[in-house]
Amino acid sequence: MQDTFGRNITYLRLSVTDRCNYRCNYCMAEEMTFLPRQQVLTLEELSRLGRIFIELGVRQLRVTGGEPLVRRDVGALFHRLGQHIGHGLDELTLTTNGALLSRYASALYEAGVRRVNVSLDTLDAQRFHQLTRLGDLNQVLDGIQAAAQIGLKIKINTVALKDVNAHEIEQLVIWCGERGYDLSLIESMPLGEIGDLRDAHFLSLDKVRERLKQRWTLTPSTYQTSGPARYQQIAETGQRIGFITPYSHNFCATCNRVRLTCTGTLFLCLGQENDLDLRQPLRDGATDAELKALILQAMRHKPEGHDFDADRLADGAQVVRFMSMTGG
Repeated sequence: MQDTFGRNITYLRLSVTDRCNYRCNYCMAEEMTFLPRQQVLTLEELSRLGRIFIELGVRQLRVTGGEPLVRRDVGALFHRLGQHIGHGLDELTLTTNGALLSRYASALYEAGVRRVNVSLDTLDAQRFHQLTRLGDLNQVLDGIQAAAQIGLKIKINTVALKDVNAHEIEQLVIWCGERGYDLSLIESMPLGEIGDLRDAHFLSLDKVRERLKQRWTLTPSTYQTSGPARYQQIAETGQRIGFITPYSHNFCATCNRVRLTCTGTLFLCLGQENDLDLRQPLRDGATDAELKALILQAMRHKPEGHDFDADRLADGAQVVRFMSMTGG
């Protein structure tokens, strides 16, 4: 798959549910209405579309949500997708809030998953509960430990928020370094209407990076994943720190990603509304060849980049759908 800008699309983020057991206040409204079951693709439909994308050239597949591990029988989907590793697929990964990792770590490893991204914005139990509205920090920490012990490589994803967790970032660097976890810092993205929180707490990672350099030696790393993070090596801890900067440094020029939601909507860009409905043709009996033709045609409409603008944060969501609807 290639778009009109010459970018090869080799990375699919596959959402399996819009539901989540948390209500993180920079991601969701406190009172959420989730999709009715009939609108959500079955595991068999998700598996089939995953296979089709792999046959079209996807080499990395990340399962997302909502919180993917709340999906009933999701282990079976990982098993099916994992069978493609070494047969077109290089890597199967997961983004999770970690609350259910203790339960699923073994099954994930057996399915072929070797890396897991865990969203963790604070190591303070009270602040964690405030941010997630429902979360128990100890449950997440136990899940991370269980996953690491079974052999899963852990990367921590932290959304940097001014006046919320900015003062904890150095502590997170130390905590990750002591445990051998990489850390990625993320600028909050303008998806979904959540009131004034995003504008009030937006934090440029340029400022964070400069502050970290006053304490640690950061050097550019050649390490790359299929995601948008740009990594630096921390000499003192031996670990990597990634910066995901949709505002400060647009990363669209090298975008190799598309997102498929749990409803079968293919989004060609996180920050635009270009999309393709695959659920209807799928349920109308489209053949694999017909679905592939639709997907390849859609690649012609993948935009050059998003238009997130930090100066417009006070105007509210720049994309109306919540991140949980798009797939993390």
